[in-house]
Amino acid sequence: MNRKHLEALLYSAGGVAAMLLILIAVNFIVSPVPARVDLTEGHVYTLSPGTRQVLGKLDGEVTLRFYYSQGSSAVPPGLKTFAKRVEDLLSEYRTASGGRVKIEKLNPEPDSDAEDSATLDGIEGQLTATQEKFYLGLSISYLDKKVAIPVLAPERERLLEYDITRAIARVGQTKKPVVGIMSAVPVLGRPLNPMLKQQPLEPWATIAELKNDFDVRRVEMSAEKIDDDVDVLLVIHPRDIFEPTEYAIDQFILRGGRVIAFLDSYAYFDQQPDMNNPLGGNAASASSLPTLLKHWGLDMVQGKVVADMSYPSGEGARLIPTLLSLQGEALNQEDVVTSQVGTMLLPFSSAFTGAPVPGLKQTVLAQTSTNSMLVDLIIATLSGEPATKGFEPSGKNMPLAIRLAGQFRTAFPNGKPPHPLAPRPDPKKDAGKAEEAKPAAVHLSEGKAENQVVLVADMDMLADSAAVEVQEVFGQKVLVPRNGNLNFLQSLVEQFAGDNALTSLRSRAAFSKPLTVVQDLAMDAQRRYLGKIKELEDSLIQTNEKLQALQRGRTGAQAGVLSAEQQTEIENFKQNAIAMRRDLKEVRKELRAEIETLEFWTKVVNIGLVPVLVSLAGLAFYLARRRRQGRKG
Repeated sequence: MNRKHLEALLYSAGGVAAMLLILIAVNFIVSPVPARVDLTEGHVYTLSPGTRQVLGKLDGEVTLRFYYSQGSSAVPPGLKTFAKRVEDLLSEYRTASGGRVKIEKLNPEPDSDAEDSATLDGIEGQLTATQEKFYLGLSISYLDKKVAIPVLAPERERLLEYDITRAIARVGQTKKPVVGIMSAVPVLGRPLNPMLKQQPLEPWATIAELKNDFDVRRVEMSAEKIDDDVDVLLVIHPRDIFEPTEYAIDQFILRGGRVIAFLDSYAYFDQQPDMNNPLGGNAASASSLPTLLKHWGLDMVQGKVVADMSYPSGEGARLIPTLLSLQGEALNQEDVVTSQVGTMLLPFSSAFTGAPVPGLKQTVLAQTSTNSMLVDLIIATLSGEPATKGFEPSGKNMPLAIRLAGQFRTAFPNGKPPHPLAPRPDPKKDAGKAEEAKPAAVHLSEGKAENQVVLVADMDMLADSAAVEVQEVFGQKVLVPRNGNLNFLQSLVEQFAGDNALTSLRSRAAFSKPLTVVQDLAMDAQRRYLGKIKELEDSLIQTNEKLQALQRGRTGAQAGVLSAEQQTEIENFKQNAIAMRRDLKEVRKELRAEIETLEFWTKVVNIGLVPVLVSLAGLAFYLARRRRQGRKG
């Protein structure tokens, strides 16, 4: 058989069928081999080591019931691709668990047993614009415990693995984790106290919400030891904290306890008597963990707050650059806690400085833009033009919330420090009490294992006015989040209170890639715009100084008449102001032109590039084939 006959056979219908049979046979032979290759960017189909640790601790069979309206016309096309992604990831769980994870796929058609099962499992039906219902959710059960992910949404695609792994870890818990709350402000509420003329206060909504999932306990600000059964310690605005209490926190961390601390250099929602004001009145208080921060190599800026013109709140006369509305690149997109909170509101936040000591690693969870600066407290609450006057960007990102991880060592090498308000010991009186004294607690110099601590430079973000809106619906109070602050707190506590392996999980890569170039262009234009305004303000100051200098020495009738030199200065300033306004218009015009150009070329690439590449590939294939045929002839 010559070469031409062989090619004719291969291209014939029989040749194609033979090749198909060979491929099926090869696929059947190699299918039992557990070999997988994940070539996606970010390895979206590969389970994290933290997930494998959680699966490895399972003592029995965990059932994952995947509810998906398979084949329903009500399911939007985009969700069908996402549902396939979920199904593929669940297969990875089953494979990695060694048989301890069982997958059940159910199609909840209308009025079916599967739909009844979805309702019992807490899976919520979703409605399309035409009021058609479909299901896409997951139920995780182990023994008599059950956790539901009512709706699997593409918006949480980056957290898909974390959500599933967290649910598996939760069904394996035998009791609610204990969360201790230490605070100098009444975040847990306050009863009526007629003696101190104190009115009763409701608990802060953000803290009250934690009681749904955790055993929440009060830890006094004077505590000198944290109970051993506390899993997570939430420190909120530790105003006037004493060293023995810091020592208690230090030893708690070394024992393996997790700490989340919300500190503040300008606690707007904790007004205290102003000792520096002879007329009395109140002022925002401040808090820190001075000994611990210093030992960890960090510090928090005191006496100033952050202003950020890229993430302000309001606009025009109501623009407040110190009321930070963080989103996008300001929030760490690689961390499971901050990657999906959307926006966070930080009122009058401080910032962290310094670098962690050897042995500790810092991960920034939230930060300012480079178009930010530190401003004095006296202008913290100003808005509009007074708030932006004299604004000079620092050109650097400032950390607002950080995660410290690693091997912690004690900040108190000499043991527990004495309380500054405790009476001095009297050797004569205490001699007979030596035998009755309780044995001192064991002092830890370093942690037995690696641990994590989260520090946030603002506590006002947890207050009801900043985080939630309380609405009354049919006589019931309903909390409506204003932003992602509540989500941020709950996710942090849940991550720290759950399986230790959860803290190692990070958000995964997503199929969709957001376009951030337009946002960068806007930020750059805003910096140039503010720069021009600063030049105009400086020019006005210089003109006033020159006018005052020329005015000195003029008396009598001359004092009320402008000299030629003064008129010239004023005219020069007017010309400069006109030129500045023209430049400002040009900046806005250039921004619009750059964005329009970017949008045009984006459309060209998205719409025209692929057909062009396919056409070029086809043309190249055609020319190569013609060249081979020419050589044969």
